[in-house]
Amino acid sequence: MLPTEILKSEHRVIEQVLEVLQHIAEGAAKDKLIDAASATQALDFFRNFADRCHHGKEEAQLFPMMESKGFDRDSGPTGVMCDEHEEGRALIKGMADSIEANNPDGFAEYANEYVRMLRMHIQKEDHCLFSMADKVFSTSDQDELLRLFEEVEVEHMGAGTHEKYLQIANDLADRYGVAKVSEGTGCTCSHQH
Repeated sequence: MLPTEILKSEHRVIEQVLEVLQHIAEGAAKDKLIDAASATQALDFFRNFADRCHHGKEEAQLFPMMESKGFDRDSGPTGVMCDEHEEGRALIKGMADSIEANNPDGFAEYANEYVRMLRMHIQKEDHCLFSMADKVFSTSDQDELLRLFEEVEVEHMGAGTHEKYLQIANDLADRYGVAKVSEGTGCTCSHQH
């Protein structure tokens, strides 16, 4: 499996929780009430699975390797992706602040913008950035990225963390009637044997 395939499979799980977030936002806007428990769980998922783990792999391993192959951080695609990661972090903070302030309209606004932005971001990575990376990486580059991704899972995130967030994603999907990525199998990530 290529490192970019791992990232794509993580995207599918992230999209599942984005679908849940959209439902939470719709409820907040319509009923003027935030499902704070589900919203807080979703934000925990986005902070840790989507940002710390998934974006962490991109920012610490994938993007620097692409830049070492000639992609320019300042005017190239990796810089754009990093800027969008930062935008996502700001929107997550806005959602968290809105939960804290019990501001359903603010929450819905930040959540809808986050869903829109992250879906477009995922499309750019899946259909453009990852194929660019696969074209310039040698087999040894791909093997090194797989090793580095495994390191993120084990050393930075901790054993069982990935599975914990896959379970949260599935629990939220069950609660909101959202289709799950793959029943019972989670995602095809590098650390699963």
